[in-house]
Amino acid sequence: MPTMRAMSDFDVLLLDFGGVCLLNPVELHGRAEAHFGLEPGALTWLGPVDPSTDFLWRDMIAGDLTEREYWAQRAAEVGALSGRELSTAGYMSALYDPPSDDLIRPAARATVERALAAGLGVSILTNDMRAFHGREWEHGIDFLAIVDHIVDCSDTDILKPDPRAFARAEEIVGTAASRMLFVDDQPRSVAAAEELGFTAMWFDISDPAAAWHQVAARLGV
Repeated sequence: MPTMRAMSDFDVLLLDFGGVCLLNPVELHGRAEAHFGLEPGALTWLGPVDPSTDFLWRDMIAGDLTEREYWAQRAAEVGALSGRELSTAGYMSALYDPPSDDLIRPAARATVERALAAGLGVSILTNDMRAFHGREWEHGIDFLAIVDHIVDCSDTDILKPDPRAFARAEEIVGTAASRMLFVDDQPRSVAAAEELGFTAMWFDISDPAAAWHQVAARLGV
């Protein structure tokens, strides 16, 4: 039976990955504390879940440091608490290895599957997946196998909100910005996308179920 095309203003859903689809590291504090032998509740900074607890996250949102710098500092702090040197890659490995789909938000998969079934394209535009997790990690995430394209800025180190990152996504996906709905948890990336002609939505990690409901509603799926 042919796919029924959704009545939508868009041809493609373009998604940030970390935070939007993949659980944010602050949502995995319990796993980090157990892995590094820390007391439960030792990690009190909550990033996008509660920016009031996290001055570094607020600085990052304001553009005073990059997201990579933020996670490098947090990894070093966790390492210091546990009496070791800890890189960003080491910290991410403790949280996300082995790769498994329980790290993906259920509402992300459900909405993406509905979008695909409705005849829409779905692609990923991410800054740091391979930088944080390595190239082999993604092959263990079944969710990534169902999307059409993965545009990882780690491959070029030209990162969102740089306009060149969005231009590369347009070229790879093969769809004009005006026909894509872009979703990201970083306000600066959302603002940059809007300036480039995308319809862009900010994803609120503090209420991911509601955020995904809004995405589905905007797509009409």
